[in-house]
Amino acid sequence: MANVLVAGGAGYIGSHMLKCLHLAGYTPIALDNFSQGHREAVTAGELIVGNVGDGALLDRIFSTHEIAAVMQFAGWIQVGESVTQPGRYYENNVSATLTLLNAMVRHKVPRFIFSSTAAIFGGPAYVPIDEAHPRAPINPYGHSKLMIEQMLQDFDRAYGLRSVCLRYFNAAGADPEGRLGERHDPETHLIPLVLQVASGRRAEITVFGQDYATPDGTCIRDYVHICDLCDAHLLALERLLAGGESRQYNLGNGTGFSVAEVIRAAEKVTGKVIPRSYGARREGDPPSLVADSALARRELGWRPRFDALETIIAHAWAWENKLVLSS
Repeated sequence: MANVLVAGGAGYIGSHMLKCLHLAGYTPIALDNFSQGHREAVTAGELIVGNVGDGALLDRIFSTHEIAAVMQFAGWIQVGESVTQPGRYYENNVSATLTLLNAMVRHKVPRFIFSSTAAIFGGPAYVPIDEAHPRAPINPYGHSKLMIEQMLQDFDRAYGLRSVCLRYFNAAGADPEGRLGERHDPETHLIPLVLQVASGRRAEITVFGQDYATPDGTCIRDYVHICDLCDAHLLALERLLAGGESRQYNLGNGTGFSVAEVIRAAEKVTGKVIPRSYGARREGDPPSLVADSALARRELGWRPRFDALETIIAHAWAWENKLVLSS
């Protein structure tokens, strides 16, 4: 089967994607510099250590491997850090991806799948958010992702480089078999933070804001299982391999859960009481972010397999316990 270059293959989503591609019969090739990823997370395919923004390295990879498609997961993801260090985000996200795209054009690699984000939409004008929603990011992270989406449209028109942009809402969960999971440093995602409290690695979870216009006053977010995200990437790859045109899709379960609901579900799954404290609202946090994924379901045939919140948390809890035992 086809070789697929997975940039950022040692990271959270990239490592799960390597496994997914391998099980589907593809030959994954991971490219990672381990600035965020982990060597042991590469459980399938070849590993090339290096930077996705290294044009000479990319030339060597594309000269020695027949690459059918590239999946781009490499990049910085912390919204707050992007505000204080915007140059880092434009360099690592935008400039490095431009180097990658130029190398693909030089070597006639025709297909690209991009890890985008709901942050391109900014504060929601309506919920659930579909692909027609205005794109108005409110931080450099969101701007960097939107810039790449624009570059991909231009590269399609100029060079025929076909792409699929997949806009995640909140990636969550872990490999159901327990081999892979989420390990960010620092960790900023709600579910692993809550589970770190349950396991004793953290004293409490801070809830930012209790006065939002939601049923319980806490923010509502759409959580999508990591394996379901990988399934969507696989379907996007198959669409492009079959000659499909460039597209953009929003990926979420279409059901939102509040911060308070996530904590209660984690208490049920773990059997632990999770201490919490309350802080002020964080700037830029909208009350609700929920995806309308009807287009991905219709055109890609995407159907989430692990859409229950307790299932997502249970898989993440098994991974958290593994981390605690190995520490």
